[in-house]
Amino acid sequence: MIDVRSFTVGPVQENCFIVRAEDSDKAVIVDPGDEADRLLRAVQALDIKTVEAILITHTHFDHIGAVAPVAKATNAPVYCPELETQVLANIMDYVPWPGFGPFESYEADHTVKGGEQLKLAGLQFEVLATPGHSPGHVTYALRDDQALFSGDVLFQGSVGRVDLPGGDWPMLLSSIEALLDSFPPETTVHPGHMGITTLGRERTTNPFLRELAAG
Repeated sequence: MIDVRSFTVGPVQENCFIVRAEDSDKAVIVDPGDEADRLLRAVQALDIKTVEAILITHTHFDHIGAVAPVAKATNAPVYCPELETQVLANIMDYVPWPGFGPFESYEADHTVKGGEQLKLAGLQFEVLATPGHSPGHVTYALRDDQALFSGDVLFQGSVGRVDLPGGDWPMLLSSIEALLDSFPPETTVHPGHMGITTLGRERTTNPFLRELAAG
């Protein structure tokens, strides 16, 4: 069993997740996008002694804005998509709109591109390449627990936008199709925005996936 805590942070209302095995004092943090102090207080309140890793799905600013302060406070290594490390290392150069930040840049400790198996905090994370919303986007899967941390690939009733640099609609659709084909419908999707859902619900109700249904 896993214990997943969701924290909606920052002006863009991004979902950050603290993930651990049930009753464990070790955890990982997925996409700490903002409000570092709040996330660190949550770690303490949950009696988590060790944050074993910070996992990044992609490097849009709303998903990485708190990486540097959280990493420094916890000494957790940061896993970043290989194609997007330059964004993490130069965050403010990639913030497309005024009024956000300032955010602190960070040099990734490890890179991922899909295909890796990461044993962290007693959990086995499978890294899946899911580009389309961004070039190096990855999804983190806990296959045994039927859980996905999908970043901005798939949402409840929606999908990631493709009008930002590197966005690609056919590629995004292909990434979503791969998830639908690789995991059972009851798999829980913990997305980067909006509410938690399941693959089965999105296959049958998500209007953006009609192309897949038609196929």
